[in-house]
Order: sequence, then C-alpha cells, then structure tokens
Amino acid sequence: MSTRTARLERVTKESKVTVELDLDGSGRTEVSTGVGFYDHMLTAFGRHALFDLRVITEGDTHIDAHHTVEDTAIVLGDALLQALGDKSGIRRFGDSLVPLDEALVQCAVDVSGRPYCVHVGEPEGQQFVSIGDAYLGSLTRHVFETLAHHAQIALHVRVLSGRDPHHIVESQFKAVARALRDAVALDPRESGVPSTKGTL
Repeated sequence: MSTRTARLERVTKESKVTVELDLDGSGRTEVSTGVGFYDHMLTAFGRHALFDLRVITEGDTHIDAHHTVEDTAIVLGDALLQALGDKSGIRRFGDSLVPLDEALVQCAVDVSGRPYCVHVGEPEGQQFVSIGDAYLGSLTRHVFETLAHHAQIALHVRVLSGRDPHHIVESQFKAVARALRDAVALDPRESGVPSTKGTL
C-alpha cells in the first residue's frame, strides 16, 4: 500500500502555509503559526490523532489571528483529503468522548466525501472570549467548519459541559483528533472503499 502522506503549500497576500501530514505516524508534531494557543491546539490534535504533523504558517497576525487560523485549517483539510487517497481500507466512521477536567466533548466523524459540520453546545459568550494573546473563541467553530469543508468529511462536535474557555476548546480539538484517528485507521477486513456506492 502506498504511503498516506501529503505535503502542501498555500501562499496568498495574507499568509504562507506549509503542512506535512502522515496519517500513519506516531503523533510527532512541529507547529508554528504565530498564534501561540493555536499552536497548542494543533500540537494536541496531531498527538492524539497519532498523525505526524508539521505546520508552518507566516500570517498577517499584526492585523489579527483570523487569516492565519483559517488559512492553516484550509491547508490542513486539503492535506488530509490528499493523504486519504481513494480511501480504500479505512474504517470511515469514528467517534470519541473526551474529558478535560470539567469540560466534556463528544465528536463523530464520517469520511464521506460530503462536507458538513455541526458544532453545538458551547456556553454562551464562549465565542467572544480571547484565549492567549490572539485566539478568539469564535475561531474554534470556524476551524472545524473549514477543516470539514476542505477534507470533505462530515464532522459533528458537541460540547456537553465546560466552564474554562481553554479547556472547552482543547477538549474539542482532542475529541476531533481521536475521532479522526479511528475514522482514517485501516481495517484489515476492509479490502475496498467502505461504501455501497463504491466510492467516497
């Protein structure tokens, strides 16, 4: 079987993003986006998905973090789609329930080829909270919507509990990572594409 890897670069007037991804890695990460909290989240994402992940972004953070965060999610989603290839042999579905102290998040993933994102349950006001020096709470939903669109996956994220804004975001990234880890894993009993249509 060919390696399930991708290396992509995207350059605009707002950012330069490089992503290297190995779906069959061991959770090794190198992340530098210029947004410290986002680095922390993507590092946790790679580690708990067991992806080898390198993300280097230079963005217009002198304006704010939005372009940098969004553009990084675009390239990460594109890399995930490319690394999956024709999706032969994958489990396709994955789910997780991840606690972080008082926060609890449920996630379900379908590597379906049909992008969709449902993101619910964050406490009122979470979207307005600034975490670290530049990460606004509203960016979390935007990351997952962007990732789902570009990776062509159906992604459901449900926050079941939480008070601390940091914990609420981090448990979401970890839950998505664990669900994706299962969904992209190879099933030894599956010889083809896991769909009655024959393609995903």
